[in-house]
Amino acid sequence: MKTKIIAIPSVLALSALSITACSNPDEKPAAAGTSSSSQTSSDLSFDTSSIQAVPEIEALVPESVKKAGTLKNGASIDYAPAEFFKSDGKTPTGYDVNMADAIAHVMGLKGATTEHAEFATIIPSLGSKFDVGISGFTITADREKEVNMISFIETGTAFAVAKGNPKHFDPTHVCGTTVGVQNGTFQFDYITQLSKECTDKGEKAVTIMPHDLQTDIAVRVASGQYDATLADSPVIGYTIERSEGSLEQVGDVVESAPQGIIVSKDNEQLTKAIQAAVQYLMDNGYVEKILSTYGSNQGALKTAQINPQV
Repeated sequence: MKTKIIAIPSVLALSALSITACSNPDEKPAAAGTSSSSQTSSDLSFDTSSIQAVPEIEALVPESVKKAGTLKNGASIDYAPAEFFKSDGKTPTGYDVNMADAIAHVMGLKGATTEHAEFATIIPSLGSKFDVGISGFTITADREKEVNMISFIETGTAFAVAKGNPKHFDPTHVCGTTVGVQNGTFQFDYITQLSKECTDKGEKAVTIMPHDLQTDIAVRVASGQYDATLADSPVIGYTIERSEGSLEQVGDVVESAPQGIIVSKDNEQLTKAIQAAVQYLMDNGYVEKILSTYGSNQGALKTAQINPQV
């Protein structure tokens, strides 16, 4: 994928770098300028209860899903504003969670259930534990070999650092730095690629600090344990907004790419039903409204494609 700079308001941006050498991220930070609770304190949510079933789309839904009455969604619920917990610490919210509910209503179901799962475990759980995965999945050619992907949003990638950039992190020259990134994400692959470019030039690799939860990374960046974090641009923007001034974006938003809903390749019928439901939500303004709730509507797509060429 070619790097493409896109203009996104700073509240929604980060920037991207590179990593190869992985280290143990489990050491606790000495201090924390931000916290998990600061990222999950919002009770933002889009009310999907008024969305009505569409008979022609309802007819596409597999009998097993109709019989269950709900759409089972798997998500790594620590990636605000895409998916995170409300202030009660139990109720999932975020634009991915709202999308799951909206799709379920269009398909004539009672709603969707979104259950937390580590990001890297969602794809293997499709078709057994989960019907779909709506969890910030960047659409890539490799992923399209594993699962069906339906596009609905386009995001970029960005870096965040501690306020004032005390470590003088340069997103255009990341060699030899320490960067926190979430396991299984596009950003993990991207930073690995950039790190390889460093070593190919005879420079130091990026020390990659992989975590299952993005909030764990933010704490370590704010405390100075890591030089930077790399994530989807809406996630970076939301993290900064909730950090109470302890984090800031550095560099441009790069690597603009579509994200999508994943469905097992063994379930073409459900894939077509999901695509039809998402297209209906786009055509009737619901996708943009859902994303607007979290300040991410500039990434809204107009066409829901199954396995788009990337």
